[in-house]
Amino acid sequence: MMAVTQALSDRPAAPDVPVRAVSAADLNWALREGYGDFLERRGDLIFVGLIYPLIGFAAAAVSLGGALIPLFFPIVAGIGLLGPVAAIGFYELARRREAGIAAGWSHFFDVVRRPAFDAILGVTAILLLIFFAWLAAAWILYAAFIGAPPVSVGDFLARLFTTPEGWGLIVVGNLVGLGFAAIVLALSVVSLPMLVDCDVDARTALATSIRAVSANKGAMARWGLTVAALLVLGSIPGFVGLAFVLPWLGYSTWHLYTRMVDRGALARCRS
Repeated sequence: MMAVTQALSDRPAAPDVPVRAVSAADLNWALREGYGDFLERRGDLIFVGLIYPLIGFAAAAVSLGGALIPLFFPIVAGIGLLGPVAAIGFYELARRREAGIAAGWSHFFDVVRRPAFDAILGVTAILLLIFFAWLAAAWILYAAFIGAPPVSVGDFLARLFTTPEGWGLIVVGNLVGLGFAAIVLALSVVSLPMLVDCDVDARTALATSIRAVSANKGAMARWGLTVAALLVLGSIPGFVGLAFVLPWLGYSTWHLYTRMVDRGALARCRS
């Protein structure tokens, strides 16, 4: 927690960064541009994108062990909350490509050399805290609706899908998960690309992200639903589809950031 506080307060807060209104056409443009970026670099990005499916497999394996079975679906769904963190390397590749410098897969981890990397770590820590808060909420909901841990996967699925308590848990759990996803979207959709792009403090990046989402509620609701749908589709075939979805969304989010924020106001902090 001290590391998070330090990362948020190391630099003095910058003045408010102007944000722009975006439309459905801008969202579609961002997705098209992101897809084009993926096609141009797909040989490199598929290699890096496979990291995320491996995380999904590991999470699934852990959650299927004993008393953790009830956390299977929350862990799989909650991985999406960490998607913005997994996409940071793609923001770096997009930045480099935009600047006309080398942008191969070997530069994916060059984000650690960005001037605002300490602030990136601070925002990442916040997203991790939200992820664990979601798991705690999911466990509390399971205990409230169903109670005793299942004895097997079959027992768990039977309780979940064949009892009123199970369906109640599904409905309430999805609503609570939607709330957590909305928080992550508001905090990360602009902040992490901005921190890759500029040497600003984490507070400024987070505040700008929240203001950008607040100024574009309808468009951001559509964006969130689009991201959720693509993550679900990418997860269905054993998470393997995320090797395509994650790079696509990473690039697309970068392009969306360039539309939502007046980067001219950030000229002095960009490098």
